[in-house]
Amino acid sequence: MTRPQTPLLDTVSSPADLKRFSDSELRQLADELRTETISAVSETGGHLGAGLGVVELTVALHHIFDAPRDKIIWDVSHQCYPHKILTGRRDRIRTIRQEGGLSGFTKRSESPYDPFGAAHSSTSISAALGFAAARDLGGASETGHGDAIAVIGDGAMSAGMAFEAMNHAGHLKKRLIVILNDNEMSIAPPVGALSSYLSRLYAGEPFQEFKAAAKGAVSLLPEPFQMGAKRAKEVLKGMAVGGTLFEQLGFSYLGPIDGHDMDQLLPVLRTVRARASGPILIHMITKKGKGYAPAESRRDGGHATAKFDVTTGEQKKSPSNAPSYTKVFAEALLKHAAEDDRICGVTAAMPDGTGLDLLEKRYPSRCFDVGIAEQHAVTFSAGLAAGGMRPFCAIYSTFLQRGFDQVVHDVAIQRLPVRFAIDRAGLVGADGATHAGSFDVAYLSNLPGFTVMAAADEAELVHMVSTAAAHDSGPIAFRYPRGEGEGVTMPERGEVLEIGKGRMIREGARVAILSFGTRLGEVMKACEGLGARGITPTVADARFSKPLDTDLIDRLVADHEALITIEEGAIGGFGSHVAQHLAEQGVFDKGFRFRSMVLPDSFIDQASPAAMYAVAGLDAAQIEAKVLDVLGVGQIAGKRA
Repeated sequence: MTRPQTPLLDTVSSPADLKRFSDSELRQLADELRTETISAVSETGGHLGAGLGVVELTVALHHIFDAPRDKIIWDVSHQCYPHKILTGRRDRIRTIRQEGGLSGFTKRSESPYDPFGAAHSSTSISAALGFAAARDLGGASETGHGDAIAVIGDGAMSAGMAFEAMNHAGHLKKRLIVILNDNEMSIAPPVGALSSYLSRLYAGEPFQEFKAAAKGAVSLLPEPFQMGAKRAKEVLKGMAVGGTLFEQLGFSYLGPIDGHDMDQLLPVLRTVRARASGPILIHMITKKGKGYAPAESRRDGGHATAKFDVTTGEQKKSPSNAPSYTKVFAEALLKHAAEDDRICGVTAAMPDGTGLDLLEKRYPSRCFDVGIAEQHAVTFSAGLAAGGMRPFCAIYSTFLQRGFDQVVHDVAIQRLPVRFAIDRAGLVGADGATHAGSFDVAYLSNLPGFTVMAAADEAELVHMVSTAAAHDSGPIAFRYPRGEGEGVTMPERGEVLEIGKGRMIREGARVAILSFGTRLGEVMKACEGLGARGITPTVADARFSKPLDTDLIDRLVADHEALITIEEGAIGGFGSHVAQHLAEQGVFDKGFRFRSMVLPDSFIDQASPAAMYAVAGLDAAQIEAKVLDVLGVGQIAGKRA
């Protein structure tokens, strides 16, 4: 593939190199940086639109501020690819999200220019305020302490944590710079009163006429800007717009400004750096996917993409004969929603990712996108359930962690029948540890009265949607992975499963394997290898982690020498509950052998899901090795399993 011509960018090895560029050269550098970002992501896939939207800001920040002494903190950080290119990582940018390559997010261990790791939203202002407080307290830092700068999107700003941080910052009155990157488009179109408020800030004539006008902090603007800003402020008197909201939180407010116009960005940032004394918010308007038509035209602004053709923007995806688990869930839910008008869906800014966009199109009044607010999503779902509805709260495993207190306090204790559809369960590949669905089995199975299921394949997922729809006696959750299913025959309609009952897959002898989730496919592959050795394990699918099918477990113990459980979750989950039951039955006192295969007690770096499961010790070869080890009958590759 022909690489773009980037003569200025070719001279940049660190942000210090940007200091020598004139303003006109910075504009050219931004154009080259945008071209290089598009070229790199076309080869690797990844997050594209967000980075293209902050190219000019990235150049301006690294030209004016002094990273890594100044701490630039990118909220969520899926917009950080241009930042990585400018901070000495251009030679590795085409390894991004690949095994052994650069992370798709900021990562402290990767570079001193990444002062704070991210991947979940709405954390940047809290972290930046922490850096500001550490600076003023004389905290030790290898790179020194300068300004703390949080760059946060309008979608992320809608989360409660961002406002908690701003409220605290206004109270402390420390020098802190928050840049609100307002593109009217998070992953999904932003929702809520804040989004409407921000839209009003620049939709009216006054703001079209005075693009760089600031309602508040007028004295901080360069002299030529001040008169126009004062006139704009007079025009805006009495209007419930401008920086009023932010000023009430204790911030000086500048904006809105055009985030793609260097003639606005550079003087405002220079003035803020020279003169700001307390917390200040710079409100800039950008376009997600800016400068690349295929991204600009997409509904999500080209948020995440597979490898693509630069000329056409067409993504290069491998064909699959099996539907995705997400689509299976969405279509199964639609069937139930058509028959039961009490069924509704709740998502936290991920309608497309969770499949609830299909429900939203068909039954818009029964589908709620609450924005990036998982805590609210859970308690809102609890209120829906208490009010007689049957809510399906669809949240990725990694994001549901953010609402755990609400799951406990507002759902579990009150035994409210909220249905949790947990997408992206297990190891997810290129997004790495920050997005892995490692912990939900453990943290949900520990809650009294909760029912927790895991689908072994896409047909089982259909049954679990039906089971959840019919379950009114308490909270219920079902988990399923990212990507395509196993290609199994799909049922016309889901069956309502008996709560707490698993199923036998195949009868064997000596050792039993009890699988929970989609590792069942790897178990069956392992059985093929074991069969060549004359070993025929019994295989069962638990279906439920809570409540356990103790009758099935007792039967497996009675008929076998050993039992192995396997799951795509952390220590403390399904296997731990099985072990607890076995201990209470006293089977260990009789010499019964038990092993639990779980994710290791470590965070696994990005790679393909298959490679990650190999690292985790949960692929077919290692399941086979575990069986041989527990039976004491062999070795693999000269090494005891």
